[in-house]
Amino acid sequence: MTELRALTPHSVIPAEQASRDRHQKRLLRTFLPELVQLERQLAEAPDFVSTQVAGRVVVGPMGLPIYRVDLGTPATDVPVVLIVGGVHGLERIGSQVVMAWLDSLLARLGWDQHLNALLEKVHITLLPIMNPGGMYLNQRSNPSGVDLMRNAPITAQDGSAFLLGGQQWSSRLPWYRGRPEQGMEVENQALEAVIQDLLPNRPFSLALDCHSGFGWQDQIWFPYAYRRRPMRRIDSVMALKLIWEQAYPNHNYRFEPQSAHYLTHGDLWDYFYKQVNRENSGVFLPLTLEMGSWRWIRKRPRQLFRLDGFFNPLVPHRHQRVLRSHLTWMDFLISAAASHQNWLPIGEQQSMLREAAIMHWYRDTR
Repeated sequence: MTELRALTPHSVIPAEQASRDRHQKRLLRTFLPELVQLERQLAEAPDFVSTQVAGRVVVGPMGLPIYRVDLGTPATDVPVVLIVGGVHGLERIGSQVVMAWLDSLLARLGWDQHLNALLEKVHITLLPIMNPGGMYLNQRSNPSGVDLMRNAPITAQDGSAFLLGGQQWSSRLPWYRGRPEQGMEVENQALEAVIQDLLPNRPFSLALDCHSGFGWQDQIWFPYAYRRRPMRRIDSVMALKLIWEQAYPNHNYRFEPQSAHYLTHGDLWDYFYKQVNRENSGVFLPLTLEMGSWRWIRKRPRQLFRLDGFFNPLVPHRHQRVLRSHLTWMDFLISAAASHQNWLPIGEQQSMLREAAIMHWYRDTR
């Protein structure tokens, strides 16, 4: 299972190699316990859970794997749900939420007939730790200093937020986009390869990317981030919002386009949304879960003195609350994808819901 091998010459004697392996394992337990936990999860998972390495990131002497986890039906004509965590290395809670949901799912498969029947209608793919190098180094960017969410080949149409919207001056400054001539970073290339392998010719697909660090409230963001005009399938986002609110009227999420807050260059999900929906006849909806970390800081202001305190709940009971609070939302997305034909708008419904979405989210930009 493990891919964490030192990049050393073959001439290294076994005792020295074993010593280095032990040292690397100690480093991982200290600086990247999420990867150790994920490998333990996958080692104990049933045989029908498929695991492969989608990419590998070199940090010092180590090659850190980007694990891809697949479960559900292998049929290529069923809906897909792609769940991603850890794009920003500082936002460990994103990976932890994905792994908590995977734990819940695997535990239920042994007795939940409804869940087993559901997985015969949908395919699920997870990339729980997209940026293992950044997480190991305890930094937002990847080991090259590039912000993966500013690294796609797409440019904001209007003025982007200063620095926050992505900059190309220096990797020493935050939100560095990288150099266009170098292409996307290895982590994003791995994600792109998964999407190209997974999504073509699907009737419906949905992605959820788990982040933290913005606002007082948990938010569900959707494209676009590069412009303020609505996306082509905005009617489908409104339909998803409505069935969620009908099923769970007491929820605490706020649905908004990211452009309602700021514009950015290089947004990954803008790029993949345009690519997938340009090439396919089906519907692809990428969503981002932005967990409101300001609440954790307000309740425990001394978190401001720790870098990880800006983005993660550090008090144990709050951490546990966050891990369980998003399970219902993620279960809902699986059920919604499997039953997409029952709620996706068609015909006149599309026009009606598109107009409702524009009035709800874009009336100030018309």
